[in-house]
Amino acid sequence: MRVTGNTFSTNFLDQVNRLTVRQQQLQNQAATGQRITAPEDDPAAMQRVLGLKTEQQNLTQYSNTIAALQDRAMSSFNAIKGVKTVSDRAGEIATLADGTRSPEELKTYASEVGELIKQAVQVMNSQHGDQYLFGGTASSQPPFTLTTDADGNVTGVTYQGNTSVVENEIGSGSAISIDAPGENTSGTGARGIITDSRSGADFFNHLISLRDHLLAGDTSAIASTDRPALSNDEENLIYHISNNGVAQSRLEAANTAGKARKDSLEQAISREADADLTETLVSLSQTQTAYQAALQSGASLMKLSLMNYLG
Repeated sequence: MRVTGNTFSTNFLDQVNRLTVRQQQLQNQAATGQRITAPEDDPAAMQRVLGLKTEQQNLTQYSNTIAALQDRAMSSFNAIKGVKTVSDRAGEIATLADGTRSPEELKTYASEVGELIKQAVQVMNSQHGDQYLFGGTASSQPPFTLTTDADGNVTGVTYQGNTSVVENEIGSGSAISIDAPGENTSGTGARGIITDSRSGADFFNHLISLRDHLLAGDTSAIASTDRPALSNDEENLIYHISNNGVAQSRLEAANTAGKARKDSLEQAISREADADLTETLVSLSQTQTAYQAALQSGASLMKLSLMNYLG
């Protein structure tokens, strides 16, 4: 079969162009350390890399969420511990207020309990950033409000939050809520910190009752009513402290697992996309040799010099 000059020229130019493109690819790989810089370099590997990077981005988002939740959980923990401190002191006063105390001593205790109520309300109105911690999803206003008489004595504490809590995704198919409402009398859902119908907790009202019995000198009512009631409040607070600790442990475990997975993804992406420098340099040298040989043989056969061809 006869091969025309045009056919040879076309094939020769195609070969030179392919070698030129290959040289550029290898030079770029050597310079960047990346085997894949465009989909056409290796479509299947590029698809795998994109999938791995998408998972990597998701893990970064989970990590950011976990960090924010850990900070919020610690703020909640400190606040609940602050209420527990109030509960401990109220329990001490209820125990000390027996029949051996004088009316004056009982009134002093009553005054202290009145201050403890205000202290606990202040703690339960703690904020994290611009959000109140214990109002459920009604986080833009203080969850508890005080009602006082003309003398500044607390007559009641009202909850103006709700019982809903937000769940946040901390991993694929894994969500957690680190919040607890200040009050829940519905019998379902997240337990309330101050008031909960299932545990018998009603801390503020129990403190008001203790104060009033102290003012009245009714140590019998304190022993039979206030001490057991305050014990329920204490157990409920311990539950919430423990529950918060469990949530923080879950967050830490999810964070550790996420970091390990990100490291694994980095290695997988590297295996797919990184160039083997030694192999790349060898291929580049071979390609450059083939390129020079093609130019020389083409010039000889076509009776053209390399400079004329390039010109």
